[in-house]
Amino acid sequence: MAIRTIVWGENVHEQTNKIVSDLYPNGMHGCIADALNADDRFSATTATLQEDEHGLPDTRLAETDVLLWWGHAAHGDVSDEVVERVADHVNAGMGLILLHSAHFAKIFKRLMGTPCNLTWREAGERERLWVTSRNHPIAAGLPDHFELENEEMYGEPFGVPEPLETVFISWFQGGEVFRSGLTYKRGAGNVFYFRPGHETYPTYYDQNVQTVLRNAVAWAYNPAPRVVGVNDAPNVPVEQALEPIEERGPRLHKDGEEGYR
Repeated sequence: MAIRTIVWGENVHEQTNKIVSDLYPNGMHGCIADALNADDRFSATTATLQEDEHGLPDTRLAETDVLLWWGHAAHGDVSDEVVERVADHVNAGMGLILLHSAHFAKIFKRLMGTPCNLTWREAGERERLWVTSRNHPIAAGLPDHFELENEEMYGEPFGVPEPLETVFISWFQGGEVFRSGLTYKRGAGNVFYFRPGHETYPTYYDQNVQTVLRNAVAWAYNPAPRVVGVNDAPNVPVEQALEPIEERGPRLHKDGEEGYR
């Protein structure tokens, strides 16, 4: 069975900037989905900011194995309700891949719990990405390094939690470096941040970048059933304890009563 994937695109610059629309006539989300659908392992569809519920109703997320997210100019326009919905599905086991300016997306900040800030420069400079974990599944089939002739610079410090793994580090022509491929675990969900993808450059047509995206979707996929009730914190009565115990002190809540722990 193919890995069910949604490529979510903000779809703003494609509508307002001729350079971007000429480069990505079907949107960056469409380009990425096409790259995934070229591989029989994946079944990719798209969703955009402008759709009802941003194209991410609960029923659709429940049938999605991995969600890719690209945003830049309209992070603040994303509904908080949708952000919480996506976070719940990630915690329940849906994979999530954040692309380029999605480092500042509400969903990434929500899951990281940090500012996710960085330094940047838009100069179309060369980026060299080094593989720092050669045996990582996301780096499968890649050389030790590859280059993008024109990209936006992102520089350290990057205000994110320490990742589980750093898969890529970038060097830029201006001298900066950046942790460009980071993995995390949130609940039962696998999360990957991948830096390249500025909208005025043909980054998503690059074969190495497409290899990373396909590898990342396969890595982020969790075949286990979704965890149910990821936000529940149930009370376990004394008589249901695995080992016999006696109640020895006062308590605030009666059995069956909801409380916060």
